[in-house]
Amino acid sequence: MSNNYSKEEIAEKLKEIMVNDFEISEDLIKPEANLFKDLEFDSIDAVDLAVKLQQYTGKRIQPQDFKEIRTFEDVVNAVSELLK
Repeated sequence: MSNNYSKEEIAEKLKEIMVNDFEISEDLIKPEANLFKDLEFDSIDAVDLAVKLQQYTGKRIQPQDFKEIRTFEDVVNAVSELLK
């Protein structure tokens, strides 16, 4: 994947993943949405998301970086950083 993607494009792709793979209502996916409280992720979902992000970016998110992720916007920012 090239690094020419804007945060808006990354957000759209991540939203697509969350709707299709995690069956989350698109209405709930907002930048400030907390993955665990608002989107009802559990630890297995978080691992699955990390795998999906690795497939999407071709790069692995470091576990210490993934622990910092709390909101949808955090995921977008982490993917954006990976693609730099």
